[in-house]
Amino acid sequence: MKPASNPVSTAAGGAARTAVDPFALSLNENPFPPLPAVRSALVRSIDAVNRYPEVLPERLRHVIAGRIGVHPNQVVLGAGATGVILQALHALTDPGDTIVMAAPTFDGYPIVAQMTRLNSVTVPLDQDGHHDLDALAEAAVDARVVVVCRPHNPTGTLEPTAAVLDFLRRVPSTTIVLLDEAYIEFVAPEHRIDASELIACFPNVVVVVRTFSKAYGLAGLRIGYGLAAAELTRTLWAHQLPFGIAITSLVAVAASYAAEDQLLHRVRLITAERGYLRMRLSGMGIYTTDAHANFTYLPPSGRVHRDAFAQTGLHVRCYPDGGARITVGNRASSLAVLSALGRPTARTAR
Repeated sequence: MKPASNPVSTAAGGAARTAVDPFALSLNENPFPPLPAVRSALVRSIDAVNRYPEVLPERLRHVIAGRIGVHPNQVVLGAGATGVILQALHALTDPGDTIVMAAPTFDGYPIVAQMTRLNSVTVPLDQDGHHDLDALAEAAVDARVVVVCRPHNPTGTLEPTAAVLDFLRRVPSTTIVLLDEAYIEFVAPEHRIDASELIACFPNVVVVVRTFSKAYGLAGLRIGYGLAAAELTRTLWAHQLPFGIAITSLVAVAASYAAEDQLLHRVRLITAERGYLRMRLSGMGIYTTDAHANFTYLPPSGRVHRDAFAQTGLHVRCYPDGGARITVGNRASSLAVLSALGRPTARTAR
């Protein structure tokens, strides 16, 4: 996801972004550098970059499958979650088919829908930032693909497991559900849906999409994966780009899995900081959704305005309806956000 207002296309562009926005509050990146073990593994892998990776990423497929608890033939790989989504749309749709999604949603969905020449139908979120699953199910009757983000981007809201299962039962067998779990590592274990059980119950319907860009902090390496029943995955795997997964992906994922305790510690730090930011915003009279991700969301209630961040050097993701999504970073970034929203001009904008 790359908002037009903040392009990062060159090294110079990246340096400029760092100078202007030291906290990077718009792309939901992990604020921490790579884990020490991951960094060491990546440094060692430099000596092999003169060699091609596997034609098809079978070894990475097996590593992920072993960790998730599914058969390797139920895993596909892509350039981040977006790459998996694009691959799925290329493999499972025809131009002119309909894709249904919430509004607002992850910026990548309208883009890949346009790239694959699909007709997009949007269903507004409810007033609390949740999916309208009834309306999505109705729209899915005439659609080839319907998208459910859990947690949702940009609101961070989480649909209850029972509601999601009921929704899946209502979706026609001819409609594919992309269950986007890009932020699932930030969700408390008791609220997660077992992916292996889900695709076993809905083998013709569900493709679960995940990424190593968020909790794992590997956004720059572009590693994502999808989980589905073997028959669906076989179709997706046929569209796997030869030599398309970098040689660094395998070593980074394996090292991340081996350092899971450190990874979970970082997730807890981000989650705690999210709670702190939400508490302080509440104390200022600013409502935020109950986000289950590494960001917080300020609904379009009339109390938040993009002008609140004008001339502060902070770039948050603002939406046309007035909502704003703010990446959770460290305490310094939280204090910068609170300062921006507490400025006199911000209070006037409310």
